[in-house]
Amino acid sequence: MSTTTIDYDGLMQANLVRVFGEHDAGRRIEAIRELYAEDAVLNEPHASAKGHAAISEAVTGLLARLPPDFVFRALGPAMGHHGIGRLKWSSGPQGGPIAVTGMDIAHFENGRIHSLYVFLDAVGA
Repeated sequence: MSTTTIDYDGLMQANLVRVFGEHDAGRRIEAIRELYAEDAVLNEPHASAKGHAAISEAVTGLLARLPPDFVFRALGPAMGHHGIGRLKWSSGPQGGPIAVTGMDIAHFENGRIHSLYVFLDAVGA
């Protein structure tokens, strides 16, 4: 059993802002290298990406499909235990209404994200 103390809130909030909220690919890949294990996997509802470069490319594709003024916001602190964390979030225009909500579930190994599962809430949920 690992005795590593995991800052679930700090790491998952950083992922939301520095990875999913970062439009600059250079800054994003730096954050991914810091926050994710080398063999990490991003699991979205319809696709998966393994490794730092593929995760960054998946986020680039996501951001390209969203209006440029969309931001991701945490809906409270992340919580976790036993190497699994969760963070509820919303996205929409800066200062505008919420367009989508969801939750990230992360599995951590050695203090880094090893796998991230992105769940999107049904519209109107």
